[in-house]
Amino acid sequence: MVNHPPNQGLNDSIQFLKGVGPKRSDVLENEGIETVLDLLYHFPRRHLDRTSVTSLRDLTKDVTTTVVVKVEAGGIRTARKRKYYQLIVSDETGRMNCVWFNGIQYVQNVFSPGEKVAFHGKVEFYNGYQMVHPEYDKIGDDEDDPLNTGAIIPLYPSTQPLKSVGLDSRGFRKIEKEALIILENNPVEFLPDIILKDCGLMPLPDSLKFIHFAPGIGELERAVSRLKFDEHFFLQLLMALKKMSIQELQGRAFTKTGPYVKLIYDFLEFELTKAQKRVLKEVHEDLASPHVMNRLLQGDVGSGKTVVAILASAIAVGNGVQVAVMAPTEILAHQHIQVFKSYCDRAQIPVAILVGKQGTKERKNILEGIKDGKIKIVIGTHALIQEAVQFKDLGFIIIDEQQRFGVMQRGTLLEKGYNPDVLVMTATPIPRTMAITYHGDLDLSIIDEMPKERKPVITKVVTEERLQKVYQFISDELEKGRQCMVVYPLIDESEKVDLKAAEEGFNYLSQKVFPKYTLALLHGRMKKNEKDAIMDKFAGNEIQILVSTTVIEVGIDVPNATVMLIENAERFGLTQLHQLRGRVGRGKERGVCILIQRKFTPTGNQRLNIMQRTNNGFEISDEDLKLRGPGEFYGTKQHGFLKWKIADLVKDGPIIQLARRAAFDLVESDPQLRKPDHSKIRKRFLKTYQHMLEFVNIG
Repeated sequence: MVNHPPNQGLNDSIQFLKGVGPKRSDVLENEGIETVLDLLYHFPRRHLDRTSVTSLRDLTKDVTTTVVVKVEAGGIRTARKRKYYQLIVSDETGRMNCVWFNGIQYVQNVFSPGEKVAFHGKVEFYNGYQMVHPEYDKIGDDEDDPLNTGAIIPLYPSTQPLKSVGLDSRGFRKIEKEALIILENNPVEFLPDIILKDCGLMPLPDSLKFIHFAPGIGELERAVSRLKFDEHFFLQLLMALKKMSIQELQGRAFTKTGPYVKLIYDFLEFELTKAQKRVLKEVHEDLASPHVMNRLLQGDVGSGKTVVAILASAIAVGNGVQVAVMAPTEILAHQHIQVFKSYCDRAQIPVAILVGKQGTKERKNILEGIKDGKIKIVIGTHALIQEAVQFKDLGFIIIDEQQRFGVMQRGTLLEKGYNPDVLVMTATPIPRTMAITYHGDLDLSIIDEMPKERKPVITKVVTEERLQKVYQFISDELEKGRQCMVVYPLIDESEKVDLKAAEEGFNYLSQKVFPKYTLALLHGRMKKNEKDAIMDKFAGNEIQILVSTTVIEVGIDVPNATVMLIENAERFGLTQLHQLRGRVGRGKERGVCILIQRKFTPTGNQRLNIMQRTNNGFEISDEDLKLRGPGEFYGTKQHGFLKWKIADLVKDGPIIQLARRAAFDLVESDPQLRKPDHSKIRKRFLKTYQHMLEFVNIG
């Protein structure tokens, strides 16, 4: 007989669940498992399908697999003056060793002879087959054990405190079964039947049951899909509500094309690509709409985003409003002003730049020009959001490299106009799944075509043995009057070490390799005026070789620079390498990017091979996401608000699309989530995203 308290609910304390009690509940609560429902959402980290278990006689070197074996004996061994723990295991077909070099004191007390254990890891061969530091789960020989019943075995994430109270995978299986008994008597479904039907989803009670104890692979896969759908659905719901809140804002319809667009268009020395024309049309339609524009423009380095931004600005100015362009660095702001002025001066559109480093009189004149409306387009950095900056009529905002600005900074700029239209731009190609996840509230425009005159950069991976040939090639380029950049990695955790490497590299190159040329070192610890002075000299070809840390990743445009040499290239992410590569070959001459590989790892090799194979930023970003995961791709801070247990941005593309459609359709039909069928969704949403509610309005 089951001794559950009468009417025990899913939100009751875990302490009262059969098999838990006060001691275990204290440990579980420290791990964030406080209720019965929390326990049901403690998903297995993976599942062991009996059909996927490899017998020991069928092991293959370098293949990652799972074996189910019995423990024979174990002990501490010594080889090459290093101690390790060796466990001998067997099945009916053979023997294998499991080896641990770390945590010996702990692991020697884990296993007992005769125990049945599942080991998962990469198979190596050293005096026979072995696994080094494998994952493991004790299976047991209970009559009702899943292994004996032919079912799929759930293997749970566990910590040392959990294991100390018997909550390894085997312990979790026992209490999860008790939790499922409670589930049978408590409603848990929150999605209405119409969404379940339209999206082909398994009901939630079945999903929670089968994620833990599935009778077959088909049921397990459907359960996983449903639970992934839920996590994506609520995030997409947040995006839909954010988008709706923006669309409800009354903007201004810029219905006139105005005279300036044609004037600038006639000055263009090249034909716009089809992609540029398509994106310009999308932006133009937004500007002509009475709703506020909130659009993300993605385009690879050199794809021509700036020209689209200039033509869009000309439309806004032609409708009588001012334009603000915010860039993350002064270097980038100065580059923008040069390009904007080259077209706007001819069309007689007054343009100005506002940055931190300006004289008092110049600054005063610019501020007055912005306030009285004589300056139509102002380009600047964070200086634009200062209190002293007052626009006469700010109607259109362009934010470049938007990921470098915080929410508050963008918000402050928006407040300087009356519901201005917003175009955010990035040269960092974002995989589609990430774009609709992190930027699902923005309309998306992509320039996925390069101008015909832009030659793809040649990329070569070389080892240090070939450095002399590389230096000779650079010398040949310098003799032709061209310039070179050398980049050293800079990783936060080892900033001092990395900076030292850059300094030593600079000294070696300037004294031993290129003594007849002018070199300069650029790094993040320099004062701003020092950096600016070096960049000005490099732009003017007074410096032939710029040695730098990754501060040049964004914002340096020197058409005369044809060679990019990246040291320890295996330490960079793909997207970062692509950004750096985009700094050369921006003039008439073809650019060359040389990647120096000093350490060889499977992941590092894969990264560098991809760089050699393609110049397509979107293909690279997809590969980067697969290799690094979303947290590293975007930075942990931006990834932090996603409290996902099972969803996976890399693998869940079709599920994300399905969840997005369902969420946006729901908000369109019920913007406040007030219909009776949606009350459970509303309640769950408010609980899940209470820390994000300032961005939405659901009454």
